Amino acid sequence: MKWLLVTVLALVVFSGLRPLLAKLGIGHLPGDLNFEAFGRKWSLPIASTIVLSLLAAGLARLI
Repeated sequence: MKWLLVTVLALVVFSGLRPLLAKLGIGHLPGDLNFEAFGRKWSLPIASTIVLSLLAAGLARLI
């Protein structure tokens, strides 16, 4: 249950920070999929997720 709560909170935070992260290039890396279907824009930021996970793991190891 804790992991579900953390995952939902992380998605909410990253959704809110998406415009700022887009300015930094996160979401436009090779391996991120952006497409339009059914009249909506969809994105699957696979490479960006891996980069952010590695940064978070490195930061957690330092603390």
